[in-house]
Amino acid sequence: MSQQISPSPTSKRLPTIVSKERDLSWQVASNLLVSFKYAWAGITYAFQTQRNFRIHVAVCAFAIGLSILLHLRPVEISIIAITSGLVLTLELVNTALESIVDLTVKQTYHELAKIAKDCAAGAVLVSALVSLLVAATLLLPPLVATITTAI
Repeated sequence: MSQQISPSPTSKRLPTIVSKERDLSWQVASNLLVSFKYAWAGITYAFQTQRNFRIHVAVCAFAIGLSILLHLRPVEISIIAITSGLVLTLELVNTALESIVDLTVKQTYHELAKIAKDCAAGAVLVSALVSLLVAATLLLPPLVATITTAI
């Protein structure tokens, strides 16, 4: 069964600014490699256009690097990686939601659009704060111990 989407009667055909290979990207990807390609395109887009995503990636890499340097147990490194990954995931979801809201309201102000965007940004903030708490709980004791033995 094939899916077909017909344009709405009020919409006009947009100029083709999407590459030919992305023209049918709304359909189910033809194979697993194409699915990964689309996913990587989303991550790349977020990294190139979203300052906060780049900041989260840097902090995530720093926290995992520091946890390895401090010889944390594998389970502790995993916990830091999972919470960091959650922050990155929510940042990607936030970016997607903002794009959909902008598309829907055509980048004009609407109170409900503001609420949707603010709540999505709030979800990222909550996850970042929890991730920071987890990292501080796991990283500070061995870091303080390392610094005090070095002094």
